[in-house]
Amino acid sequence: MGFKCGIVGLPNVGKSTLFNALTQTAAAEAANYPFCTIEPNVGEVGVPDPRLTKLAAVAKSGQIIPTRLTFVDIAGLVKGASKGEGLGNQFLGHIREVDAIAYVLRCFEDGDVTHVEGRVDPTADAETVETELMLSDLESLEKRRNNTEKKAKTGDKEAKAQLTLIDRALELLREGKPARLVEHAPEEAPAFEALQLLTSKPVLYVCNVDEASAATGNAHSKMVEEKAKAEGAGCVIISAKIESEFAGLPEEDRDEFLKDLGLDEPGLNKLIHEGYKLLDLVTYFTVGPKEARAWTIHRGTKAPQAAGVIHTDFEKGFIRAETIAYDDYVNLGGENGAKDAGKMRLEGKEYVVKDGDVMHFRFAN
Repeated sequence: MGFKCGIVGLPNVGKSTLFNALTQTAAAEAANYPFCTIEPNVGEVGVPDPRLTKLAAVAKSGQIIPTRLTFVDIAGLVKGASKGEGLGNQFLGHIREVDAIAYVLRCFEDGDVTHVEGRVDPTADAETVETELMLSDLESLEKRRNNTEKKAKTGDKEAKAQLTLIDRALELLREGKPARLVEHAPEEAPAFEALQLLTSKPVLYVCNVDEASAATGNAHSKMVEEKAKAEGAGCVIISAKIESEFAGLPEEDRDEFLKDLGLDEPGLNKLIHEGYKLLDLVTYFTVGPKEARAWTIHRGTKAPQAAGVIHTDFEKGFIRAETIAYDDYVNLGGENGAKDAGKMRLEGKEYVVKDGDVMHFRFAN
């Protein structure tokens, strides 16, 4: 899998520039006016993971296939989007399809780039976007509540459970709080997800700063970091301008470019790390002479469901998983060395897959 991240924000905050840089394409037209992105642009990137390269070297794999991250660049929202202002309804619908939402916030001063609100205030921008999403959720739930209540009165257990969740969400939304703050038990999670609320999705704040602030941030980004910390949201500092330049450089010049700017890694890597942490994702590997491949799953996933990410038949016919920890695979020279050292384990249906596990699934056809 990997994950799908929606990029949202007000017009002219650098969303499309960032999208272009992250996906190393020119699919999104970056322009200094609202609504330059009429349809959501979708781009996929390989998730950088140095462990995969090491595993491939040990196994002499013919091909390296990283797991994928999908970015969806959604056009700039404005006040009134929930009522169809700008191109609101169309864009709000696209947000329902993503796993997490990255709020790109303008944290730079530039008189040549107009701001739709006529000022630079990233926390206010975040609140404008969130308010539109909350209003959309509020309207959606209010429309839905009457029908659900009627079903619940007939004794429909599913409707009763959903009505409880709707009322909890409505209470928060009416207080101006996002639906992701709704408390629910693990067994209620599927019913809550079925509500498809925009503000129930995890949020990652992306502070788009000027070049000079890329390594340390600035006063604007510090305000956002405080907001993210208070909310338990993710936060990343990125300069879309730097990412754009980085994307156009030859591979051999990239490390030096980052070093000169005081950066340890490109913004894409930071965004991916934060996204994985936010969604509690881990990676396992399948390795052989043909290919070394990474697979993304949620932390806590058991072996049969992890196998199902490769193919549903693997999950249905799961027998066992031959498992080697990453360090053992690399340090002992691969599968045979790990086997000889007694480091290959046979795991059954209850095994919870760990980050870095190298796995081979046995299944019945």
